[in-house]
Amino acid sequence: MSMEFYVATEQGEYDIEAYVRWIGEDLLVAVCGGEKPHIGAVAVAQPRPSLKDPAVTSATASVFCCLGHKEDDLAKQTAEKLAAAFHARVVVTAGIHWDNLNEEAIGKVVRNSGKLLDLIIERIRAEPHTRSGKGEL
Repeated sequence: MSMEFYVATEQGEYDIEAYVRWIGEDLLVAVCGGEKPHIGAVAVAQPRPSLKDPAVTSATASVFCCLGHKEDDLAKQTAEKLAAAFHARVVVTAGIHWDNLNEEAIGKVVRNSGKLLDLIIERIRAEPHTRSGKGEL
């Protein structure tokens, strides 16, 4: 049995959403939102021992960002955090767009992206038995 779910922030403005699916032992996450959801960046991360402390799991990622898009940091940070947290290869696509955002609005989108990541992690941890039938996280 695989795990597949949808989560979204509910802050009232600049909300974003994610579609999450385990594919075997690998995790696929599509983050989108705004007036024109799309794929603006893709990150692929894999877990590795931390360079500071090999007993701690960290992650490394590669990112492809489509011309004119700014979702590369969001995709990379999300992929690395999920890869380290769940010891899995992770692919994250990200595409969020609202026209004419000011600095305050951009800050809200960034905060919502952090809340969205927390929701993803909470949901996976709440249902670890569904990952790939092994009950591991």
